[in-house]
Amino acid sequence: MVQVCLNGPRGSVDGAVVPLTPGAMAESAARAVAAGATDIHVHPKNPCGHDSLSPRVLAPTLEAIRARVSVPVGVTTGAWAEPDPAARLARVRSWATLSALPDHASVNWHEQGAEEIAAALIDLGVGVEAGLWSGTDGAARFTASPLGPKVLRVLAEVTDTSADTADGTARTLLADLGPAHGRPVLLHGEDGAAWPVLRLAGRLGLATRMGLEDTLILPDGERASSNAQLVAEALSQYGCAQRSS
Repeated sequence: MVQVCLNGPRGSVDGAVVPLTPGAMAESAARAVAAGATDIHVHPKNPCGHDSLSPRVLAPTLEAIRARVSVPVGVTTGAWAEPDPAARLARVRSWATLSALPDHASVNWHEQGAEEIAAALIDLGVGVEAGLWSGTDGAARFTASPLGPKVLRVLAEVTDTSADTADGTARTLLADLGPAHGRPVLLHGEDGAAWPVLRLAGRLGLATRMGLEDTLILPDGERASSNAQLVAEALSQYGCAQRSS
């Protein structure tokens, strides 16, 4: 599986190529799926371009994307979108008012209130992607969590952005995860480590992701023009890594 991460917390400062409106996200998602993406991760934005967990923001984003694609669509619950843990939990619980829920949502296990957020999502019937960042206690907390067996998958997120050291950081994170409660693992990096970690995922036979949330740059150093271009290149790099393993 290659998931496309359409935008992340990036804003318009990163260029018009990053989709920020429901219509732009839907168009970018459709092109990425046509390029081979089989799952979508998106950060719904309020009119000011900031990440939001409000159902009034999620609804038009999910509706627009689902009108164009039929693959699963997931969203973020990152603390930057709602810093107060109690308010963040209330926001997630308010998703019960949505006519159609996201298929899954990422929960960063090192963030305060992560277990409560994950439990609320499970109660709603929304799949949980357990975001376990390198350099945090997320992996240790997750391996001890009773919710571990109930998550959809693990997002092993390599926050080391150095192309020289990311491979080792990724392998350490995977070792810390151990069997990960038997859940599937999606391994990915960001910025300078995005492509090296994607190739490692290919060699290890793990799911991965690519998109404008993770990097704006192609392997040759050129600026990416779209999520679709990144996905197409990711599939090529991933396939080559698999064949060479």
